[in-house]
Amino acid sequence: MAISLTESAAKHVQSQLDARGRGVGIRVGVKTTGCSGMAYVLEFVDELAAEDQVFEGFGVKVVVDPKSLLYIDGTQMDFVKEGLNEGFKFTNPNSAGECGCGESFTV
Repeated sequence: MAISLTESAAKHVQSQLDARGRGVGIRVGVKTTGCSGMAYVLEFVDELAAEDQVFEGFGVKVVVDPKSLLYIDGTQMDFVKEGLNEGFKFTNPNSAGECGCGESFTV
């Protein structure tokens, strides 16, 4: 079981952690919402919980709770710029589809 970061995503996360001045990494999770049922949730991590799974890519820690890991195992997290838009892009092998707006996915 693992979550991976591209170099672009790792650089972006690290720059945000540096600007924030604290944090051990970024938490990636899922919540029930949206048209298709699940959405990704990102937040900075200041302290690890005992049940957290920790993965590392390009020197950046990605923290995932066990419940979320069931839905996002094998996911690659990238940071992309498309025209004037930029943001994280998730390539999730468990996703069976996405809603039209791209805000949520289903497994």
